[in-house]
Amino acid sequence: MTKTKLALFDLDHTLIPFDSDYSWGEFTIGLGWNEAEDFKRQNDAFYAQYKAGTLDIHAYCRFATAAVCRQGPEKSLAAHAQYMQQVVLPGIQPQALKLVQDHQAAGDTVVIITATNEFVTRPIAKAFGVPELLAIDLERDEREGGSGWYTGEIRGVPSFREGKVTRMDQWLAEHGLGWDQVHTTFYSDSINDVPLLEKADVPVATNPDERLRALATARQWRILDLFA
Repeated sequence: MTKTKLALFDLDHTLIPFDSDYSWGEFTIGLGWNEAEDFKRQNDAFYAQYKAGTLDIHAYCRFATAAVCRQGPEKSLAAHAQYMQQVVLPGIQPQALKLVQDHQAAGDTVVIITATNEFVTRPIAKAFGVPELLAIDLERDEREGGSGWYTGEIRGVPSFREGKVTRMDQWLAEHGLGWDQVHTTFYSDSINDVPLLEKADVPVATNPDERLRALATARQWRILDLFA
């Protein structure tokens, strides 16, 4: 049986050389949506927890989406379009775009799977030409008379740490596939993604953090310094 080939990509510091959640937060400071000193202190603390592997993803998501929830859809979407033009598009490196396109040209199904929320990341995935995005899904206020906009809470299983494996389980089931029917290559920079890296047929430590680089070296995983 011919296996379906999947190329899975983390996003932040893997396909783009920065953290989109963090940089979006910084961008909202410039818009006056957040008080600079207090927001930066909290944002830095959450980011340090993420790198250390101790992040409470639900608490972080409430923090990261608070301004968007307050501002509503019209202002938020307009601001994100500005963020894409000023921050994201200039930051997309040609070698990262080529890596994605090479997999697509080879007939692989490309999936971006990220612990950053869908509001921030869907336009970024679109910029890479990738329709398949597994991000943190956000709840909306869908009560009768509700706003229909985001509440700050996570909907379903967050695509974070072991949750990335669960989300891939769900994605495969939705496509009538099992792990034994696919050949997966997974690119990630983060120690948080070890569960999915261990599940992949070809784990690729991409621009890896210090802990992942050490683990990849010990396990003889491929190391790709895409932005070197």
